Amino acid sequence: FTVAQVKVGPLVVPDVFPVLDDKPATFEDFEQAVAAGKAQVDDMDAFKALYQKLKRDLADVLKRTRRLEAEALRRMKNLTMRFGEALVEGPIEDLKEKYGNAKLTRHLNAVAKNIVENLNLFRSAGEQSHGAAAASEPKRSGETDPFLHYRVNVLLDNTDREDAPIVIETEPTPRNLFGTIDLVLEQPGQWRTDFMHIKGGSLLAADGGYLIVNAIDVLSQPGVWEQLKRTLKNQQLRISIPELGFPFGQHSLQPEPIDLNVKVIMIGDAVMFDMLYGLDDDFKKIFKIKAEFDTEMPLEPENVAQFMSVVSKIRHDQKLMRFRKGALCTVLEYAIRRAGRRDRVSTRFGELADLMSEANLIALNKGAKSVSEEHVQAAVDAAIRRNNLLETKLKRMIKDGTIMIDTDGAKVGQVNGLAVFATANYTFGQPARITASTAAGDSGIINIEREADLSGSTHDKGVLILAGFLRQRFGQNKPLNLSASICFEQSYSGIDGDSASSTELYCIISSLAEVPIKQGIAVTGSVNQKGEVQPIGGVNYKIEGFFDVCKAQGLTGEQGVVIPRRNVESLMLRKDVIEAVAKGSFHIYPVDTIDEGIEVLTGMPAGKADARGNFPRGTVNYLANRKLEKLVKALKESSPKEKS
Repeated sequence: FTVAQVKVGPLVVPDVFPVLDDKPATFEDFEQAVAAGKAQVDDMDAFKALYQKLKRDLADVLKRTRRLEAEALRRMKNLTMRFGEALVEGPIEDLKEKYGNAKLTRHLNAVAKNIVENLNLFRSAGEQSHGAAAASEPKRSGETDPFLHYRVNVLLDNTDREDAPIVIETEPTPRNLFGTIDLVLEQPGQWRTDFMHIKGGSLLAADGGYLIVNAIDVLSQPGVWEQLKRTLKNQQLRISIPELGFPFGQHSLQPEPIDLNVKVIMIGDAVMFDMLYGLDDDFKKIFKIKAEFDTEMPLEPENVAQFMSVVSKIRHDQKLMRFRKGALCTVLEYAIRRAGRRDRVSTRFGELADLMSEANLIALNKGAKSVSEEHVQAAVDAAIRRNNLLETKLKRMIKDGTIMIDTDGAKVGQVNGLAVFATANYTFGQPARITASTAAGDSGIINIEREADLSGSTHDKGVLILAGFLRQRFGQNKPLNLSASICFEQSYSGIDGDSASSTELYCIISSLAEVPIKQGIAVTGSVNQKGEVQPIGGVNYKIEGFFDVCKAQGLTGEQGVVIPRRNVESLMLRKDVIEAVAKGSFHIYPVDTIDEGIEVLTGMPAGKADARGNFPRGTVNYLANRKLEKLVKALKESSPKEKS
């Protein structure tokens, strides 16, 4: 007999075979050979019994062998696991001690256990195709990564950061702000994902620090505002798969929420803040601190130093040439003019950056190695030329007489007022002829602009204040039977603001007193019922606008502008205007009261009333008061007498 391997289905097992011609043969073949005399057996029954016994003995041997193999494998596995545990325990314990996080400790314990139970994965590449050497190789689509559950997806790493992060999110989409879980196309129509495809957003990047977003950007993204509020209220970030729908299907991957400690700074204008504060209750609970930033700051040494630091940063960031001292001074002067007061400086650094960039380009085109004062001024002038089309057309119309403006002579009931025109990015001043007529009657002061629906509410208020001044000045001992009309000549659009109220009052007083007003002097300033001239805005633009008209028609040395004295601190005029004032060819007259202004405009004393309300002869107020008395008398004489 011999033992040979025999195939049973898919298996190969050992079995006992009789030997025939030195080869194993089946028992049936052996019996046939004996019957044919090719083999000799003394006792066939004993031979069969021996054959069955040998088969049973082989089966017992195989059974014991399998038990021994199983025991050997078990012992080998235990030995390998003890070796693996000893190998893994050190690094795992180091990580647990380093981070000291309960959740991480549980995860590391599970990792250690899984590694020990699957040590075959970590055999060398020569022993197993999915070995450690292959672990770093990228997996092809559809190929399973055996090391996937050991990998770590680092969403945020602040190892080297020493201070709180400050993140500016310029495009707060759901993906950029909250993060996402990417989907991978495994085969046509089938998408998959896993934890390695979880991506963090700017909220996570700002954890422990500050996130800066623009309010309009957040509100314009569908769903972002509500999700941002939930995240900040719960102080937990949930990263999820985008709701893409068919054919992408639904996925069960739901990462745990991440505890979040972040301060969100949302930038917007006052209108946006008021709207959210009034309409969204959550807004006032989440965004509890409001900080307002001015577009200007006091012109003080410390602020100037900070201003120049920003200018230097702009030059460095935009890689501009060196700015000379005169160029820097011109930039500062421009910022002061933009602020509208000589004790303020503008903080609209976007405008300054554009100005500096254009000045740098002008200097480069001229072959200069640094930016000078002339280059900055050329940039300012170029910006004006690009935006002053309306101003140029209006001045041309004044020059050719289409718009009637007198800059010399004197006329009764007529004065040059000053208005400010503002386009999207350019502001300029322009004179406007204002006239007044007075007569006996009970209509009071008629605002022609209001009657034509061209007057704003602030302008209407200014006209009503004029009536209060006239009653206080001239109506203490008699009724004011007066009908007066005021008009902005050749004005066909809306008018608002009270900066022309003093101008209108000068017109009415001139008409009442029949005293002419010098047409070479323009006026701006509001007035109260006590006759005090109040400050107004845009004084520099107004003065420069009238100066340009006077210069075009010819400077006589008698021209100028009457302004409120409280606006003197706001003056930051162009160099050509300053030079004209210094030479005496143009004048600026600061006044505190209407009486001071009327004296400048007429050349006559205003006159102060005595205890009985009488004004000195030869004064403007005397003449105006006398005219009012005549109007009262004329109205009485013209009224029908009552029958007794």
